[in-house]
Amino acid sequence: MALQLSHAVSDGIRRTVSRTGGILFLGFLAIQFGLQISANSAVLGLLPPEAAEQFSQDAGLALPIPGSAGVALFVVIMILSSMYLVILSRTFAQPQSEMSRFPATSTRRLGRTTVFALVGGLIITVSIMLGTVLLVLPGLFLAVSFLFFMFAVAVEDRGIISSLKRSWGLTRGSRIKLGILVIVTALFGGVIGAVSPLLTLAGLSVAADIVTVVFTTAFFVPYYAIIASAYLQLRDGQGASNRSTQNPVDASEIPKL
Repeated sequence: MALQLSHAVSDGIRRTVSRTGGILFLGFLAIQFGLQISANSAVLGLLPPEAAEQFSQDAGLALPIPGSAGVALFVVIMILSSMYLVILSRTFAQPQSEMSRFPATSTRRLGRTTVFALVGGLIITVSIMLGTVLLVLPGLFLAVSFLFFMFAVAVEDRGIISSLKRSWGLTRGSRIKLGILVIVTALFGGVIGAVSPLLTLAGLSVAADIVTVVFTTAFFVPYYAIIASAYLQLRDGQGASNRSTQNPVDASEIPKL
């Protein structure tokens, strides 16, 4: 089945503006603030006292805690973030008619799935980074090919290798259209990467962190819902194709007119 990108965009936006989508937005916003604060706190706490005093003016949102505590807090929130991404995947991948509530399977085998998501995400990130360093196109190709990894893990309860293969198969034939979504993400990252330092240089480091977190959340949640819609299109389309292949029509059984 050919991917209808315009349908994925409109359907993803409808999923985001639902009541459940609003709750997911607020939860993701809280996690992003936690990551930003813990990262700043870890850096500030690990610096020598002289450097920390100078850096504190540009540190943005941070807590007055030791560096080791900041690192521990960052690791914990990273795990919670992966866990939340599993719930996000399962919720956005349910039928549109059921978006008024969370699916009963949203927390199914959550610990196991979160571990798979973390390990698989690390493998994909390293692969994309290596592909980008060597040449930009291999990195982009891998980013597109593994775009549905999380849905294979969270929604289909697959293992790491199986999910990588599943995502690779689902994206086959639609990589150019899906590449547009990946490129949009890169462009958004470039804009945020330019705006945040400008605010920091202007002495508005706290505002820079707030703008980064809010805009990242406002972009990522509908973007992820669009990816979920694209996943459903290709998954259901592939399933229908497989059924028609497995059960071909026997011409001999059709009455002659």
